[in-house]
Amino acid sequence: MLTDKIAVVTGGSRGIGREIALTLAAKGATVIVNYNGSAAKAEEVVGEIQAAGGKGEAVQCNVSDYEKAAGLMEYVVEKYGRVDILVNNAGITRDSLLMKMSEEDFDAVIATNLKGAFNCTRHVARQMIKQRAGRIISISSVSGVLGNAGQANYSASKAGLIGLTKSVAREMASRGITVNAVAPGFIDTEMTQVLSDKVKEAAKEQIPMKRFGATKDIANTVAFLASDEAGYITGQVISVDGGMAM
Repeated sequence: MLTDKIAVVTGGSRGIGREIALTLAAKGATVIVNYNGSAAKAEEVVGEIQAAGGKGEAVQCNVSDYEKAAGLMEYVVEKYGRVDILVNNAGITRDSLLMKMSEEDFDAVIATNLKGAFNCTRHVARQMIKQRAGRIISISSVSGVLGNAGQANYSASKAGLIGLTKSVAREMASRGITVNAVAPGFIDTEMTQVLSDKVKEAAKEQIPMKRFGATKDIANTVAFLASDEAGYITGQVISVDGGMAM
């Protein structure tokens, strides 16, 4: 259980982030649902948390902005006194083959997916060191482990998260802080629902379990890594992908 823990979930208004927020709240955490553009969706998640008897609030912040990310963490510490769990989930895609990819599309994906995680991790670190406790969990991707055609920017950002995770894990381990990554495979979300049936079938052929995962599969893994039971696990990348990257 995560009773009385304070959790920040970036990009918590939809998809995997939404499920993570709901799951952590159901286990007793107070969840700060961070969003950038979708206020209504974030409030919906908070409404669901509260309707189930949990605690949460929606906070707007573009995590790719270093100063704004600092403001987000300062706000949480000021209001709640601590941050126990940070889930770096905020992510965007701008898919295109390398020869057609614009510099803007590359930069935008790196800024949100990788720099956003650095910003939040950097600004929560001092508080967690002070507490001598904390859990940092970043959502990487099977694309960051295997690479994926048409996703040079996304794959680079998600592979970067793995390097960031391992480096920070080494720096923080002696302070009682664990730092891990979860690498989802094909998960049934808005992002994959837009794929054509042909692309979905081709994807399933690459998955030993022959099916897409559910957002709950990722959320349950994050909840475990955030719990006391996972206290001796750090610097790891846990693939939740039906066997794709084995």
